Amino acid sequence: MAPVGCDRSLDWVSWAIPLLLALSAESSLALPEVCTYCLGLVHDTSEVGHYCEKEELKLEARCCLTKEGTIVGLDLQNCSLKELDPPFAEAYSVIVLDLQANPLLNISTTVFRNFTKLQTLVLPLKVDCPGGYYAWDNMTCGTDSCTCQGQRSQCNSTVEPALCPENAYCVPNGPGLFQCLCTSGFHGYKCLREGSFPVLLFSGILGTTTFCISVLLWGTQLRKIRAS
Repeated sequence: MAPVGCDRSLDWVSWAIPLLLALSAESSLALPEVCTYCLGLVHDTSEVGHYCEKEELKLEARCCLTKEGTIVGLDLQNCSLKELDPPFAEAYSVIVLDLQANPLLNISTTVFRNFTKLQTLVLPLKVDCPGGYYAWDNMTCGTDSCTCQGQRSQCNSTVEPALCPENAYCVPNGPGLFQCLCTSGFHGYKCLREGSFPVLLFSGILGTTTFCISVLLWGTQLRKIRAS
């Protein structure tokens, strides 16, 4: 006969394991906030829907997702959006984005920072494509929307022949945007410092500073508790 304590342990395990599996499944199925930012599903006429069907991907709420859950399409048309809030940044991996039929004013280019894979962007009329003419291969307008097609790399632009300083190279960072990264062996302001970044030294200083501040705060709170 098994000890009573052992039986209780087995009972605990028998209900704990299914609970953990359920929580894990729920977590894996949770959609990014931007997918439920607007009520409803992807519109039948949306470029997002067409793309998702063509690539045989899955539609969830307002998103087109890969099997791994990466957002490759986002349909936020007719959502009464006047501006794009922080959750929108979750969709940086989109290839197709539909924002038509929203009372959006002209959108800042910086809103699309990190949207390096974006290839089709549908906007309301009178809203300019981010980055302008030099950021897209094609821009067309219909009766109720404008489409920006084929994002161009600003690093290949001839408008600014010297985008990055010496010892740095250009990397696309979204429509009309780029960033400069230091080449190997250089770091710091404008990549002027030679050698690798002193990660261990920086981490040591940061860790020591954090520890000292924590001890100071703990001592201050302890004195307050004793005085009360």
